Amino acid sequence: MKPIYIALGALAVVSAGTGLAVVGAERDPPPSNASPIYGVTLPDGYRDWKLVAPALEGDPLNELRAVVGNSTAIEAYRADTLPFPDGTVLVKLAWKRIQSPEFEPASVPGAATTVQVMVKDSKKYATSGGWGFGRFIAGKPVNEAQHETCFACHEARVRGHDYVFTRYGQ
Repeated sequence: MKPIYIALGALAVVSAGTGLAVVGAERDPPPSNASPIYGVTLPDGYRDWKLVAPALEGDPLNELRAVVGNSTAIEAYRADTLPFPDGTVLVKLAWKRIQSPEFEPASVPGAATTVQVMVKDSKKYATSGGWGFGRFIAGKPVNEAQHETCFACHEARVRGHDYVFTRYGQ
């Protein structure tokens, strides 16, 4: 009996009598600007999103941080909605903290350090509490090892707040 070749999208299947065998499958590689593990990218226009809250990180990072959210995130925060709905996106911007040259007691942002992204999609990211994570330096995703710690840290500390550290600053 001759094999029958059936193309299903990018997947070729061979039927040789009684069974089916996968001959090869092609998948589009993730974009080069996507985070490893989760495939999260920097969202367009995030620098124009509303502020959720600022934060100060002490030693050893010594950073000023600001978390911004898309409209879905802001609506959920304002309504005290937990868990956050799918489509929520939170972005944390971080800068080295430096002393203000104009006002000595004040700290101001210095050089940018990282941009971190959380995307809520309860089906796509079911194994990580419904969240996908991305960490970027100078617009490029950091290595896989740094992404492996994202969910573990959130799970250990803020499981009861849908894995989100930042509370809404009013």
